[in-house]
Amino acid sequence: MPFAGHAQNPIIQTIYTADPAPMVYNDTVYLYTGHDEDGSNWFTMKNWHVYSTTDMVNWTDHGSPLSLKTFKWAKKDAWAGQCIERNGKFYWYVATFHKKDKNSNGGAAIGVAVSDRPTGPFKDAIGKALITNEMTTDMKYGWDDIDPTVFIDDDGQAYLFWGNGSCKWIKLKDNMIEADGPIHTFKPKHYIEGPWVYKRKGLYYLVYAGAGTKPEMIEYCTAKSPEGPWTYRGIIEGNVENSFTTHPGIIDYHGKTYFFYHNGALPTGGSYRRSICVDYMYYNQDGTIKKVIQTKKGVEPVK
Repeated sequence: MPFAGHAQNPIIQTIYTADPAPMVYNDTVYLYTGHDEDGSNWFTMKNWHVYSTTDMVNWTDHGSPLSLKTFKWAKKDAWAGQCIERNGKFYWYVATFHKKDKNSNGGAAIGVAVSDRPTGPFKDAIGKALITNEMTTDMKYGWDDIDPTVFIDDDGQAYLFWGNGSCKWIKLKDNMIEADGPIHTFKPKHYIEGPWVYKRKGLYYLVYAGAGTKPEMIEYCTAKSPEGPWTYRGIIEGNVENSFTTHPGIIDYHGKTYFFYHNGALPTGGSYRRSICVDYMYYNQDGTIKKVIQTKKGVEPVK
């Protein structure tokens, strides 16, 4: 929805979208999103959506190739996720809530779907949850196993990070659907939820929704290894318009860094009817991140 040569924020205005997870593949940006239902007064979410662009201004809607119905073991809530490519397959890790059955007594869980194409259709990769609430015991409530982010290091080792209240991580096997070792937990400063992990110029970044000076803001840590230790670096995004949550997604594309987030800025929006935005993000020479400036006009077209 361009105007005056820019992408207007929010970038998707046909439905409510939340929890952005961008991915660059074959010189195209794919954006994986959650979907707040119309008129919602809670995080009422039943499916996930995919969009794509090659100019960062005009977005193609690929519909909903993944929903709660994809996971037979899921009970409710299609919450945040992230998709990544490996060996020609696309693995989409998502947060949802588990039915009470022989594998779990309920609570938040992480599933993984797989497809041969970035736009789907996706199917349940293992027929059960990858992470259930019973696997983590450091937080004594049922919604701590949410918001998965996945990262593949230069040596091919894959990592899955997630968590509310504490940040948790595991190594993944090469097949991307099995844990390769124990679950680790730690608590970055001000950490709430929504981690996003990536590497730039030999430095690892852990970006997340945090308490800041008033929750939620986007804060970050850096490390020399994806296994830590992590050093807190500060706030990079303040509170967003008309939503008490925000959620980061970061990519490099055509020589620029793009910072995705959500707010409640649509005329009928709010904290439970959110919309995804994107603005530029810049680094200092030492690798620290400058504070993101939120705009309404958005980014310029890729040249």
